[in-house]
Amino acid sequence: MRRAIAILVFASILSALFVAVGAAMAFEEFDVWPGVAPGEKGNKPRRATYEYWKPENKTSDALVIVCPGGAYLNLAYDHEGRKIAEYFNSKGITAVVLKYRTPFRIGRPIYEAAWQDAQRTIRIVRSRGEEWGINPDKIGIIGFSAGGHLALLVATSSQTRAYEPIDAIDELPSDAALAVPVYPGYVLKTNLFGEPKYDENGDLLLAKELAFDDKMPPMCLVVGDEDFCNPLTSIGVYTKLRKKGIPAELHIYCKVAHGFGGNPTGEHVGDWLNRVYAWMETTGF
Repeated sequence: MRRAIAILVFASILSALFVAVGAAMAFEEFDVWPGVAPGEKGNKPRRATYEYWKPENKTSDALVIVCPGGAYLNLAYDHEGRKIAEYFNSKGITAVVLKYRTPFRIGRPIYEAAWQDAQRTIRIVRSRGEEWGINPDKIGIIGFSAGGHLALLVATSSQTRAYEPIDAIDELPSDAALAVPVYPGYVLKTNLFGEPKYDENGDLLLAKELAFDDKMPPMCLVVGDEDFCNPLTSIGVYTKLRKKGIPAELHIYCKVAHGFGGNPTGEHVGDWLNRVYAWMETTGF
């Protein structure tokens, strides 16, 4: 009897270990840059990596790059990174979580290093398309807060190089097939908390780094109406897109603040990812 109990206990321990190992191997992690990243100096250069999340039952040749938020100071990895990748994996879609460089460098644009990392990552994903079974024309990007600003940068300014080419990968395009900015920050021209300003046409003045070039993809914007970053940000982007004839969808959730991400928040805003997925299906992504 004791021997049987011991065997059961041992088997339980082994099972737990296998589960832990399986969880730990849910993704593979790679460096974004082959050497020191652009602009890095000193003995401890910042490092950017990307996690490749492959679904157990892959049903799509699309891929979504996930950009967590964190004010460009750190990364809200769990609820704006890992949980989002797991959601798309559950739908049979491959995901890449971008762990861009933070904190931002003093004296430089706060988004500079992250934008370089994001452009490079899109090009890397394109270069690995055949290996991963990904259609290079079906690379989307989703971002939260500062990561939402980064997703907008990628989507609106892909024709502006964020860094000088370093190898053949950098000859590939860096545009996305679609973008999902979720409660994006740093988008109003004033600043994060400033009062919005308008141009002579009554449109919101948006951050100058958002070029709104001719390669912009369809977008789905998600925000709460009590967001401290000001939900008018998303309305301004939506208006800009529609005036340029870019298909767009906008979800503003009543009595919802900043930072819900992939955390459970009930049937109301907690269903936002399903709304985004339904929109992706509508676009043919």
